[in-house]
Amino acid sequence: MSKCIFCEIAAGRIPASIVYEDNMTVAFMDIHPVNPGHVLVMPRRHFETLSDMDETTGMHLFQIVMRVEQALRNMEGLRCEGTHLLQNNNTAAGQDVPHVHIHIIPRFADDGVQFHLRTGPTPDREALNALADAIELAM
Repeated sequence: MSKCIFCEIAAGRIPASIVYEDNMTVAFMDIHPVNPGHVLVMPRRHFETLSDMDETTGMHLFQIVMRVEQALRNMEGLRCEGTHLLQNNNTAAGQDVPHVHIHIIPRFADDGVQFHLRTGPTPDREALNALADAIELAM
C-alpha cells in the first residue's frame, strides 16, 4: 500500500504551504486551487472518511475550518464574497485522497466556477418522514 500523501504533508516530509497547524490539524494551500485562497484542512491523524473519525477530532477540525473561512472573508486583496465548503467521502463521492479533508473555496460573483447538485422529484411528506425516522434510528 502506498503512503498517504496527506499524512506525509502532516509529518513535514512533503512540502506544503501551511496556513495553520496544531497537534490535531493542518491547514494548507491546495496545489490545484479552484480560486485563489483555496485551503484544505485535515486532521493530522489518518482517517479515510468522515465516519471513521472520532467526534472530538471532528469538532476541532470544524473549529479550524471556521477560523480559516473567516480569515479568507476578512483578507484584504483576496476576492472572497462567499465560500464553498466541500468534503467528499469515498471515490463514488469524488474523494481523490483517502484522508479526511475539507476544502474551503473562496467564491466571488462571475468566477466561472459551477457546482451543480442534480435534484430529482420532490418526495411526498410521508416518504420524507419515513426516511427521517430511519436516519434518526440509525444514529
